[in-house]
Amino acid sequence: MDLFDQFTPPENLLPWYGDRPFAYTYSRATKQALPWVPVLAELKALVEQCSGEPYNSCLLNLYHSGEEAMGWHSDDEPELKKHGAIASVSLGAPRRFVFRHKQSKDQIKLMLEHGSLLEMKGSTQAFWQHSLPATKTVQSPRINLTFRAMVV
Repeated sequence: MDLFDQFTPPENLLPWYGDRPFAYTYSRATKQALPWVPVLAELKALVEQCSGEPYNSCLLNLYHSGEEAMGWHSDDEPELKKHGAIASVSLGAPRRFVFRHKQSKDQIKLMLEHGSLLEMKGSTQAFWQHSLPATKTVQSPRINLTFRAMVV
């Protein structure tokens, strides 16, 4: 998708956008969703077209290097639609992404390349956790956009 390659976030881009000023708590902080900026609205439309799923919000995370990581978790906050899809778009440095089954502890490891789209659907969050492990080999930034369906 050409738009993924052209994505350069505005300097004042903040981490939480939505159709409405949804309140969302993550990492012990509550944010109010801002109105869509044009580039994110265009990316949202492309993601919806590719996934066949509707989304009403987007969380942005910037990882300056591989030393910044995300620990094991499931996206199962009460504000999110139960069994709703989450679409994760990766821009920038490739990073390893790992799923871990909550009971068996089996793992599935993926490499998220620049421009990749990963969908987590259905009961994924009920049975699996995921993480973005730290690595010293990645020295360039990565932006992750997670399109979500908030309960309205």
